[in-house]
Amino acid sequence: MTTAPSHPHSARSGPRVGVLGSYGGFNTGDEAILTCVLACLRAQRPDAHLVVLSRDAEHTRGHHRDADEVVPWEGVSRNHVLDVLPGLDLLVLGGGGVLYDGEARRYLRLVRAAQIRGVPTFAYAVGAGPLTDAEDREAVRTVLADMDDVVVRDEESRLVLEEVGLEREVTVTADPALLLRPEPFTGAMMRDEGIRTGTRLVGMSVREPGRAAEKLDEGDYHALLADVADFLVRRLDARVVFLPMERHDVRHAHAVLSHMTAPDKGRILHGDYSPGQILGFMRHLDLAVGMRLHFVIFAALTGVPVLPLPYSGKVFDFARRLGAPALVGVAREQAGLLLAEVDRLWDEYPKRRENLRDRMRELSAVARETCVRCGSLLDGIDARPVAGAVGADPCVSEPRPLHA
Repeated sequence: MTTAPSHPHSARSGPRVGVLGSYGGFNTGDEAILTCVLACLRAQRPDAHLVVLSRDAEHTRGHHRDADEVVPWEGVSRNHVLDVLPGLDLLVLGGGGVLYDGEARRYLRLVRAAQIRGVPTFAYAVGAGPLTDAEDREAVRTVLADMDDVVVRDEESRLVLEEVGLEREVTVTADPALLLRPEPFTGAMMRDEGIRTGTRLVGMSVREPGRAAEKLDEGDYHALLADVADFLVRRLDARVVFLPMERHDVRHAHAVLSHMTAPDKGRILHGDYSPGQILGFMRHLDLAVGMRLHFVIFAALTGVPVLPLPYSGKVFDFARRLGAPALVGVAREQAGLLLAEVDRLWDEYPKRRENLRDRMRELSAVARETCVRCGSLLDGIDARPVAGAVGADPCVSEPRPLHA
């Protein structure tokens, strides 16, 4: 596999910045985050050479034009990745939910390797939790303690890091994807998807159970969301469109459709779209009900009335900051309460619209603070002494390695 630069503007004279996260087309929310992180870095330092460490290098090369260079870090030898680190002036971890059981240690081994090589490290509005595994907790506690700055995207993540035993200042901002800009989702694209215009459209988002949503009961929440979809078809004379935010969501959308009494009124978005195009599609919706965090963020960015269905703390936290109604959990016994909330959301939204706009302006401003903090760190790096140079402090100790 080559790590050659993929774009002609790769020969830049400024700092070399690595960006590490769950990137490579696996999740629309993560791709939205990468789009915004790269745009931030490019705005802060137009001369920066941006190196993305990707789980699928070909996808990242094809979809992120702001990346000067893409390096694969899964399915390659450890040395292949480690050779890239000494040439960096800064390694950015995230954003997105990368600090959770089974995954945190994988990302933080690379962060620790960069620290050992004297590379400054920055946590870019990351999400944390659940963190119950002893090895992951130890990695988070030790590696984040040595990072130059740690920014998390929500209060829930700050509390998780505190519970793990991290003893350092942690700044709470907001999800980087709040700065995403929409791209057109045209009438031709709607026709290709078989979605009728001129009728009310409700967007829905489902997700698979997994390490980030272990308490979800599949049959339970499939039936619950089918009840909601059928209610909205009847109540609003609407069509329901399921928006898969990652590939596993398609199967679960089909499962919800199979539980509906009016499956002919449902559609699943099948095309391969950029995050900006998905955000553009949201402009066609009249209402949104969903589980995925970035589906909720996209709906709110567009000004669509949205009911979050919190399966985890990060969704509940965003719903709280948004001022949106949110149930605690997703369970069949909550069907009546959920339908009542959907009904109330539709009826009351005209008077809630301005409040939502105000809150989104505030959250977007907070999200920009992460970018500013990263830019300040970059500005300081220009004056950073080279290791071994005259005047460098020989007494600064290196961080201890994280066990492989």
